[in-house]
Amino acid sequence: MAKLEISKSFLKGNVKSPPSKSYTHRAIAIASLAEGKSTINNPLISRDTIATISGCKMLGIKIEKANENVNCIEIEGKNQFETPKDIINAENSGTTIRILTSMAALVKNGYTILTGDESLKTRPMKPLISALNQLGVQAFSSNDKNTPPLIVKGGGIKGGLVSIEGGISSQFISSLLISSIYGLTDIEIRVTGKQVSIPYITSTIETMKKFGVSIKHDREYLNYYITNTRYRPTNFTIPGDFSSASLIIAAGVLCGGKITIEGMNFHYPQGDMQIIDIVRKMGGHITINKDNGEVSVYGSDSLEGIECNLVNCPDLLPAVSIISLKARNPVRIFGISHARFKETDRISIITKELRKMGVDISEKEDGLLLNPVRCLKNVEFDSHNDHRLFMAFTIASMLTKKSMVKGAESIDVSYPSFIHEIKRLGANVNLIN
Repeated sequence: MAKLEISKSFLKGNVKSPPSKSYTHRAIAIASLAEGKSTINNPLISRDTIATISGCKMLGIKIEKANENVNCIEIEGKNQFETPKDIINAENSGTTIRILTSMAALVKNGYTILTGDESLKTRPMKPLISALNQLGVQAFSSNDKNTPPLIVKGGGIKGGLVSIEGGISSQFISSLLISSIYGLTDIEIRVTGKQVSIPYITSTIETMKKFGVSIKHDREYLNYYITNTRYRPTNFTIPGDFSSASLIIAAGVLCGGKITIEGMNFHYPQGDMQIIDIVRKMGGHITINKDNGEVSVYGSDSLEGIECNLVNCPDLLPAVSIISLKARNPVRIFGISHARFKETDRISIITKELRKMGVDISEKEDGLLLNPVRCLKNVEFDSHNDHRLFMAFTIASMLTKKSMVKGAESIDVSYPSFIHEIKRLGANVNLIN
């Protein structure tokens, strides 16, 4: 396992945000369902999105790079898929396996098997399996825990009324929305309990709209009404990723002079855009230029503690947790019990790892309480092969004299150029294989 050695750093300069992982997944899947040729401009090419590309190819979709000199891919879509000749491996990507599980119901006949790495095999799938069963699809887990591997019988989505739990992941809803427009009859989705991570659903709906399909839903995103329709092939440009940018923003707050993040798009819904308001509420200095698509953040010596509800943006947990290291009052993060079902149990691991630094942190069922810290110890972090935790712990380590973070291989999931970019900004880091 590769480690990163980090020592105290001061960062400044400009960096371009990587493309959005969430929008790349959605655009590839929807383009695969649109009969005809679509072009996806500025896609994120990472381990997770390559898993989605590979999975769609196994369903019979032609996907190729449009031009060696331009970052875009062309997708020749169709709304009825071929039976895969092998098992679809979603690797570490929960979004991939959840979206492709519903798409597998549109295989003409035969069975599709979907699996992933050891982490993905622990991710819950029961709400989606149950929903597909209610829609007339034979889908089931290979085990009694309702986790991958999964088996889906083709033949189409019959339709009707479906009830689904909303408290674990919004990806279940996104998965159903993307494929259910090809249901044989109208479909109504009713969410039980509270729906988490709503902005990820709005990003799905926004991407569907770009491909010619509008979804009716209530104001609370608890009821959806889907009629049989068709996607239209189109050209779609992926916006910059606020999830990845949030970690660069955290680096700027903790270790920066001035860092400007370029390539952001404020017109597409992204829940993690909330990082801007969070930094401002804590007293940090951050500015935006919507016309130029830029976010500029400045280093802070001390921040205010706040109460922070991340129910709609759980991927901000790592960034907000480390920004809290500069707070002079307690920071309470809550509303994120679903963060326990990410690549890792992020609440538990952040608690365990930050305590190594001497942070006074308490783990709650749905969040964390971080108290002001006087002195940070040198530490060897274990990211547990979680890409966002690796990046967050790397940034936190820049406040220490010398620390280590295990799991550098994980960054190719979402931000393959992360180490290169922070080094270019001035980070004192050394990769040790």
